[in-house]
Amino acid sequence: MKTLLALLKPSSFKIGVLTVLLLSCLPLIKSRELQLFIHSIDCRIHDLMFRVRLHHPEPTTGQVVIVDIDERSLAELGQWPWPRTVMADIVAAIGKQSPKVIGFDIVFAEPDRTSLKFMLPKLRALTGTKIVLPKGLDDNDEILASVLAETDTILGYYFELPSDGSATVPRRTGEVANPPCPEFSIPAQTIEDLLAQSELPVAGRAVLNIPVLGDSALSEGFFNTVPDPDGVTRRGNLFIQYGQMVYPSLAMEMVREGLGEDPILSGMPSVGITHVSIGSIKFPVTKQGQLVINFRGPKHTFPYVSAVDVLRGRIGKDAFRDKYVLIGTSAIGLLDLRATPVEQTFPGVEVNATIIDNILAADPMTYDEALDLGVTLTILLVFGIFLAAVLGFLGPRVGALMGILVLLFLVYGNYRFLFLDRKLIGLTYPYVGLILVFLVVSVANYFFEGRQKRFIQGAFSFYVSESVVKTLINHPDMLRLEGEEKELSVLFSDIRGFTSISETMTPQQLSSFLNEYLSAMTDIVIEQAGTVDKFIGDAIMAFWGAPLDEPEHAARAIVTALTMRRRLLELQPAWAARNLPPIEIGIGINTGTMRVGNMGSSTRFDYTVMGDNVNLASRLEGLTKVYGAGILISDATRQSCGDRFFYRPIDRVRVKGKSEPVALFEPLFEGAPDAKLAAEVERLRQAIELHNARRFDEAKEAFTALENDHHQKLYGVYLERIEEYLVHPPPEDWDGAYTFTTK
Repeated sequence: MKTLLALLKPSSFKIGVLTVLLLSCLPLIKSRELQLFIHSIDCRIHDLMFRVRLHHPEPTTGQVVIVDIDERSLAELGQWPWPRTVMADIVAAIGKQSPKVIGFDIVFAEPDRTSLKFMLPKLRALTGTKIVLPKGLDDNDEILASVLAETDTILGYYFELPSDGSATVPRRTGEVANPPCPEFSIPAQTIEDLLAQSELPVAGRAVLNIPVLGDSALSEGFFNTVPDPDGVTRRGNLFIQYGQMVYPSLAMEMVREGLGEDPILSGMPSVGITHVSIGSIKFPVTKQGQLVINFRGPKHTFPYVSAVDVLRGRIGKDAFRDKYVLIGTSAIGLLDLRATPVEQTFPGVEVNATIIDNILAADPMTYDEALDLGVTLTILLVFGIFLAAVLGFLGPRVGALMGILVLLFLVYGNYRFLFLDRKLIGLTYPYVGLILVFLVVSVANYFFEGRQKRFIQGAFSFYVSESVVKTLINHPDMLRLEGEEKELSVLFSDIRGFTSISETMTPQQLSSFLNEYLSAMTDIVIEQAGTVDKFIGDAIMAFWGAPLDEPEHAARAIVTALTMRRRLLELQPAWAARNLPPIEIGIGINTGTMRVGNMGSSTRFDYTVMGDNVNLASRLEGLTKVYGAGILISDATRQSCGDRFFYRPIDRVRVKGKSEPVALFEPLFEGAPDAKLAAEVERLRQAIELHNARRFDEAKEAFTALENDHHQKLYGVYLERIEEYLVHPPPEDWDGAYTFTTK
């Protein structure tokens, strides 16, 4: 009974497993809207993978060449459309090199209006003379037709389709007017069982080449490529139904003519079309009879030959031999640019070139619905339960880390083992599912297993800082009094002459002023990941490196001090406008080993730092008034930061209660100084060396010169000290350090 009750007792892990099981059932529910939404996100992920693969583009077969009606051709030959005689010369020049087949990614839907036969009536009317031209020279279309008849050329045309490219209109059962006449087409009734479950696009009308050209060409094929709803072309239509026939695309027809084999559509009546075979080549297609394009790289991955170079004979002698030659355009003004996964302005002619290349290599991308479903369910079940277990038993931090690692592994695995193997598998649903598992288990953790943490937060949030509360929540074992030894950096700041300043203010003014000042300074400490230990009147004590480790604790303390002084300057004008006196602050920083932890009694304690190194920082803050320095740091702090800051050497001193001398420095700013300041600090360093070497006369001259050039309280301090030493020299064992006998 107890075992049964234990099994029925809710836990975050059990809720996570239940969530995984529910999510695994959803893909089995057919919802077209949900599938389309998920598919659209998957497509964008696959687009990103294509762009990643651009760093290592796939090689082409080397069998496809593009003759480009480019900007240079238009500049030399004039605006489009060119006379058909020009196109005839281009086709004839290509044909001389015996290509496998020539294809036009262009439709010649109207007669050439530049033909002389259209101009003769006007010339006769103007001249009054009957003009007769030799037969064959008066009609540019006849000239092109004669060249087409002598070459293996396939003309392009296009179908008018429903706006979404789908088969949503009723299929025509009767004859259609003006059908295309390719060498190959498939009667719809011969594959009626496959078409029943397929979604082959159905055309409403065909825009064909003029009969004189269509009758002379070897064959013709449509060049429609229907983009996805987001406007990106990812698939190429290989077959479209029009009336009672299924017609091949330009790419399909070019490959058929080049290989000398007719394509065969195959599949299962319960599924529809799944594959196309042509000779020994077999490759998968979608239900829509589309090839999922395996883009080789960015535009111009295939060889481009400018049309004007073909016309002028500026090409290699074997540029087109045994090649599939596509004639099209990349010119912006001719509006045949498509958005693709690899580029937003990809020439339509290169889309068709890629389709031909994919067919020849039999390596288009593959989308297998059954494989996609299997991978999705496997990811949800395996990784979903794993994530629920990690979150439920090891806590949110480890769970979040493992969740991120799982998601990264899935991205890499999908790209490395599936996408690079030309398999398109959706990641959106399993990704969303795993994130949902993470959220559900995290919420369950909060309600079922977070009571102790909420108790700690409620008990201590009024007494310690927020960062300490978070640390205690994640590590309750830290609630002990003895603490630990760590190397930290501690900062003390104090308003100079605050007692005198406070006497000039009313209690209300003093309270408002202190709150404003302490809030501004505290924000800076927190921004630099410090812990505000306590406020002692107008003084602030803060430290870095605990409770969270901070490798650059000394540098953060100095950045905080510099920022505090800059912020003070920004606040002064507003205080002056309220008739408040100007203030100055002194800051002392020291770095060293100190004890940090919960210090106090068993009923009331604070998270704080203690030790000689803490006391030294407090002493350094007090010495800022002596030397007229805004910030004083110890040599230990300086060495921890290296050359990140520019420092002014101050002195070597023994503070009250310490027998060992401490070198003092004043950090001025982060980075390198200008030449003038660097020269002054170098003079100061040399003067201090003279002082420490007991060469007091020379030191006096050096400090006097510095005082005259740059009036600083520090220089006056040294001059007073040197005057005393000249009268009462220090003992022979003097090490250059000055001993302070008061705090």
